[in-house]
Amino acid sequence: MSDARLREEICRYGRSLFERGLTPGSSGNISLRLEDGGWLVTPTNASLGFLDPARISRLDAEGRLLSGDKPTKEIPLHTALYDTRGSARAIVHLHSTHAVALTMLPEVDPRAALPPMTPYYLMRAGETALVPYYRPGDPDVADAIRGLAGKYSSVLLANHGPVVAGDSLEAAVFATEELEETAKLYLLLRNLNPRFLSPAQVADLVKTFGLDLPSHHDHDHDGD
Repeated sequence: MSDARLREEICRYGRSLFERGLTPGSSGNISLRLEDGGWLVTPTNASLGFLDPARISRLDAEGRLLSGDKPTKEIPLHTALYDTRGSARAIVHLHSTHAVALTMLPEVDPRAALPPMTPYYLMRAGETALVPYYRPGDPDVADAIRGLAGKYSSVLLANHGPVVAGDSLEAAVFATEELEETAKLYLLLRNLNPRFLSPAQVADLVKTFGLDLPSHHDHDHDGD
């Protein structure tokens, strides 16, 4: 896909996320890793609903700005996820309401922020890690992401929001949306003793779809 088409794709998905209230104001950012190791990434203080393809930041493999506007300050978390998830080709970071709310609950397990509620949550987002709070743009968040050793394609930043990797921009967007909807389900059902997928049902999904779940690393996997 051409550079121009990739830029248009970032704008199209960004506008879709914005128009559905998943990334208010100038929050959130999107990046795409290119064949030469460089990136396309949304600029700092840019609304995902009103992106200009020509102003999207183009970085080289070392993270130096080649063209476009100044990139998002969240470059460290994108870098860390790309470095540890070899299959990652795109990353979406949002401030979506239900996912952020989930990070503030005391019972959330950092190794599995959400229980196995639906098959599509596991199939698209996998299991989700929760990392402690860091101020936006803090380079220390990269160490927290690297500490997950690439086991998770979806991560929640405490009091901040989700950051999700995919093998394409479409996959990363769909996984982020699935994560947000699952967080919403969890909040709706909290304290109501809902029925989650059983270990056997999860194992069946892992076997059937080759899911790469941190809790099932003794199985053979195929990608994210």
